[in-house]
Amino acid sequence: MVEDELLKWKFKQGSTEALSCIYEKYLDDLLTLAAGLLRDPNEAEDIVQDVFVSFAKLANSFKLRGSLKAYLATSVVNRVRDRMRKRRTESLGQDRDDHEAEVDLQGPEKSLIYSEEWQRVIRAMDKLPYPQREAVLLRLKSEMTFKEIAKAQDVSVGAVVARYRCGLKRLRSSLNGEVER
Repeated sequence: MVEDELLKWKFKQGSTEALSCIYEKYLDDLLTLAAGLLRDPNEAEDIVQDVFVSFAKLANSFKLRGSLKAYLATSVVNRVRDRMRKRRTESLGQDRDDHEAEVDLQGPEKSLIYSEEWQRVIRAMDKLPYPQREAVLLRLKSEMTFKEIAKAQDVSVGAVVARYRCGLKRLRSSLNGEVER
């Protein structure tokens, strides 16, 4: 946390080195989060790129008292929600599978993020209702507190805990091959 506070301060002072450190520190986590929500590595990269471009433009007016990681993760979630709303509006009822891009698994970074095991988890995550999927990913991958997730989802902490627990239960069931009712 102390490191993040220093990075935030340097970033506010206009340090491109601080921005670069923030980018390197959180890139993989944010890509994993976006890919888990979207199931498309190319779209995930676009989302994370957009978040960092917008973040870089904030240097002079940047004011953040909380967690930098939570701020960036919330930014990713909001961009994903915007993208999904746009997709729904454009598709007007067409099947979601018709719009999915093919997964391009080139390069060592993508190989790690989109390994066979991760693909199995993504398929299981896809069976979750979106609010549960978002709560699970924000808690496990972005290490956000239930309070931070509640603020990001604009619901009560109790609702987030319920979404998280229900999501984990369904994931365990799916990954263990159990049949759900």
